[in-house]
Order: sequence, then structure tokens, then C-alpha cells
Amino acid sequence: MIDVLVVDDDFRVAEINAKYVGKVPGFRVAARAHSAAQALAALERGAVDLVLLDHYLPDRTGLELVHRMREQGHGTDVIMITAAGDVSTVQQAMRLGALHYLIKPFTFAALRTRLDSYAALRRTVDRVGGRGLTGQEQVDRIFGALRTSATPSAPGLPGGHSEPTTDLICDVLHGADQPLSAHEVAARTGLSRSTAQRYLRHLEQAGRLSLSLRYGDTGRPEHRYAWVAP
Repeated sequence: MIDVLVVDDDFRVAEINAKYVGKVPGFRVAARAHSAAQALAALERGAVDLVLLDHYLPDRTGLELVHRMREQGHGTDVIMITAAGDVSTVQQAMRLGALHYLIKPFTFAALRTRLDSYAALRRTVDRVGGRGLTGQEQVDRIFGALRTSATPSAPGLPGGHSEPTTDLICDVLHGADQPLSAHEVAARTGLSRSTAQRYLRHLEQAGRLSLSLRYGDTGRPEHRYAWVAP
């Protein structure tokens, strides 16, 4: 589970953002803060994986808060969520290591794509980190995990599909010793069953997976997918 700190000076906006976070599988709100001081106190109290950070805070700016976080040794990841859309602020956020920058007003779908890509990044780092980096391809995969469906899809991928998620599912099926169902793929990747099913259907139609049916006691066939060697 990814613990999120929601920081916004507007109590109503913070509540809306927190509800959005709670709707995304794998994420939960650890705390809310309405000032930089409250945010720093929340970080001191317990582990936080990700900060959703407004720029306009009453005691200091969001970017000043990120700078202070780094000075105090907090390596917590940051996604900026703010009405500040000027180039200077965006550039400073990039230099301070913000992973995404979402301009208000935004939709739930826009936030979810950023959270999904962040979750994909963590899964990619965990998988690669366990084995150690062995080449440029794995480095590219880590950086590529931050791509969202808000950007153009890679050739051959339909809209709403990302390369990191496709690679993750392919890795799971390539390493499996038997065909897997959408439920099993979802459990092994941390994705929702509906997301896994959507990607599996696309990969099967693209000829990268083979589909077989297994009949159980209920009489309804279970779709099972296997890797097709190139």
C-alpha cells in the first residue's frame, strides 16, 4: 500500500483530493496538511511514500517546502498539484525532483493516470532493484515507468495503455510455468483485475499471448493466457 500525504491550504480541495486518492487501488491517505509546517510535522510523525503538494501555501510555497524536505533528509516523492502554471515554477519543480506536475482544475482520470504511473515506477524499481541494474534497457524501463496515458501511446498500444504496464504483464507471463488467468495476473502485478483483463485482451489480439479455456465446476470457462515465444 502506498501512503499519501495530501497538502492543500483549501480544506475543501484537500478533502476532494483525498477522496480521489482513496478511489485508486493500492493508495491510501496517511494524512492531510494545510500548511508547510503541518506537512513537515506529518512527515516527521510517520512514513509517507508520496506527497500531493499544492504550491500556494500560507506559510511558504510548495517548492520551498520541497527544498526544506530535502534539507531535513526527507526523500519522499512529490507530485505537484497546483494552479501555478508558469514556466519558472514548473522548471523549479523539475529541478527539485517532482515526479509529475498537475495543473488545477483537473479530473479524477488525470490524477489517476499520474498515480498509476507512480505505482508502475515503484513496481519497476522493486523488480530491477532486487536483481541490480544490468544495462541501459533496465534504466530506460525505470524512466519510462513515469509515462502516463496523457502522453501519446507508443506505436501498437491503444489509448490508455502504457508501456511499463504492458512490460510488467509480459514479464509475469514470460516467467510463468503455466497459463494464467486475469485474476492471477492481477495478483502477481498488483494491478486491478479489470486493468489486467484489458491488457491481456490487447496482447492476445496482438498475437503476443495465446488464449485457452479451462472449464471448472460452474461450467463457465475461465480464460487463461500464456506467453507466445517470438
